[in-house]
Amino acid sequence: MARKGKTTRRRRSKIISLLNVAESYSYLNILTQGLAGTGPVNFITGKGDASMLSVYDQGLDTTSMSYKNPDGVVSLSDIISSPEGSFMSMSAAFKQNYQQMAVNSILTGITFRVGKRLLRRPISNVNKNLFKPLGAGFKL
Repeated sequence: MARKGKTTRRRRSKIISLLNVAESYSYLNILTQGLAGTGPVNFITGKGDASMLSVYDQGLDTTSMSYKNPDGVVSLSDIISSPEGSFMSMSAAFKQNYQQMAVNSILTGITFRVGKRLLRRPISNVNKNLFKPLGAGFKL
C-alpha cells in the first residue's frame, strides 16, 4: 500500500487588493446610509444628539418614553448614549430603506464584477509593471 505523503500548506497572500477594499467600503456606505442616514466616517465620528425623553419631562403625568433625534442621523455616540431609541430609529430606517439597500447592493456587486472583468488586462498591467517592482503590499 502506498504511503500518503504530507501535503504542503498553502499560505494566503498578504497582498491587499485595493479594488476589494473599495467594494467593501461601498457596501459599508450602503449599509450605514440605509440604517443610520449617514456615511461610515460620520457614523463613527458624529456627535450624539439623540435622547430619550419621558412624557413626564414634557409636563404630562404619564411615564411613557419617546425618542428625540433632531437631524434623523444615528451615530455611534447616539447608540452609546441612547441605545433603545437609536435602535428604534435604525429599525424604522431599515423598514423604509431595505428595498433601496438591496438594489444598491446588487448593482454594486454587478458593477464591480463587470468592471474587473472588462479592465482585467489594464489592472494586470498596472499590478505587474508598477506595484510588483515597488514591492508594495497591495495590488489594484
